[in-house]
Amino acid sequence: MSERDGAEGDRVTLAHGAGGRAMRALVESIFLAGATHPEALAMGDGAALPFGDRWLVLTTDAHVVAPIFFPGGDIGRLAVSGIVNDLAMMGACDVLGLTSSVIVEEGFSLDALRRIHGSMQRACHEAGTHVVTGDTKVMRRGELDGVVLSTSGVGVADRVVRDRGLEPGDALLVTGTVGDHGLAVLAARAALGLEGELVSDVAPLNGLVRAALAAGGAHIHAMKDPTRGGVTSALTEMAERAGVAIVLEEARVPLSDAGRAASELLGIDPLAVANEGKALLGVHPDAVDAVLAALRAHPLGRRAALVGSVHAAQGDERGAVLLDTGFGRRRLLERDGEPLPRIC
Repeated sequence: MSERDGAEGDRVTLAHGAGGRAMRALVESIFLAGATHPEALAMGDGAALPFGDRWLVLTTDAHVVAPIFFPGGDIGRLAVSGIVNDLAMMGACDVLGLTSSVIVEEGFSLDALRRIHGSMQRACHEAGTHVVTGDTKVMRRGELDGVVLSTSGVGVADRVVRDRGLEPGDALLVTGTVGDHGLAVLAARAALGLEGELVSDVAPLNGLVRAALAAGGAHIHAMKDPTRGGVTSALTEMAERAGVAIVLEEARVPLSDAGRAASELLGIDPLAVANEGKALLGVHPDAVDAVLAALRAHPLGRRAALVGSVHAAQGDERGAVLLDTGFGRRRLLERDGEPLPRIC
């Protein structure tokens, strides 16, 4: 593994968990080595298995965040939303149920645990689902940083949508302002006291995606939620898997006022910061107006925008994400490290 991939001898580094190239290299070189099942090799947000005339979609994730409670959410809401969103990104908006494993450190506050559980229940209610089974483990004091949630989910889809489905000519949509989650967590962690309503966007998106799919149908070619690594990593992965290039128009990318101020103050690119309540959609031009209208009619999609386009590519252009600044274009590159540890 190269130095670019975040290797440090034969040890795992934080870069391997940042959601970019280093993490993909780790997964491919170890966890997918020798894999023969097509669902494993696809490496999407989940696995899709035939289920009568529909598809059964499965996904799993582990969630850690510091601080555990942050403006706009907490680790419980994050765990439920993350799983629901991974299912929704593959078209599985009907979530049959979730599992939850809670690993908690000795001495952790029971009141905090009740608060986390309440958050999970509320997020499940929003998504129209339930936690149907789970497990609890307690670690000795000092063996764990507070609490870790490991969650899995199962849903059904009429049509599986893959993040590798982009086609030349597609329009690229984002469902709202970007960077809010990562910036809100950073501000809370550092107690920066930034003015404005800087809150995480963490939310279950299956209702929003259901509306988009109803409006766009098969014209929606690809979807992905820009979590770890942000928009830059998500678009790079989508472009590489589809063998295309993407042009992102900087002036069209929606930012909240508080998010813009925080990113400028901290010198952090909002395109490289995690989101937990946004989605990227590759849509055929014929369906763009209908899908945008459906997104904007939903409370979670009011600031949905057309932000870019997909182009045929050859050679080194394959997988390129180009930012059009209005004065020229530059290639967006994934970070090898994570500027905000423990945000999802």
